[in-house]
Amino acid sequence: MVCERAEEHGAGEGRDAYGTAVARALAAPPVAAEWCLPLVRPGGRAVLFVGPSADLEAVAKAAGELAAEVEESPAGFVLLRKTGPTPGRFPRRPGVAKKRPLA
Repeated sequence: MVCERAEEHGAGEGRDAYGTAVARALAAPPVAAEWCLPLVRPGGRAVLFVGPSADLEAVAKAAGELAAEVEESPAGFVLLRKTGPTPGRFPRRPGVAKKRPLA
């Protein structure tokens, strides 16, 4: 078990380390994507639980900046596939994603 902020773990030994990351009621979908995707290795997936009002264009924009793409979005979920390593400027410092979302 890891007891650490996602931003800190994603900048350290957790960077591009996991096959799957799941976010359930964590934050707005673009923010959850920014917190989860740095943890996922290329080829892996992030699963975001989302509500019916989720802005899929905003999620896709955030995913694109994080080397990922929207794979599919069945009702209640968005599946993101990591296409490459996490860009060097991510993850941003703790709290920044929520204050200044990518989308």
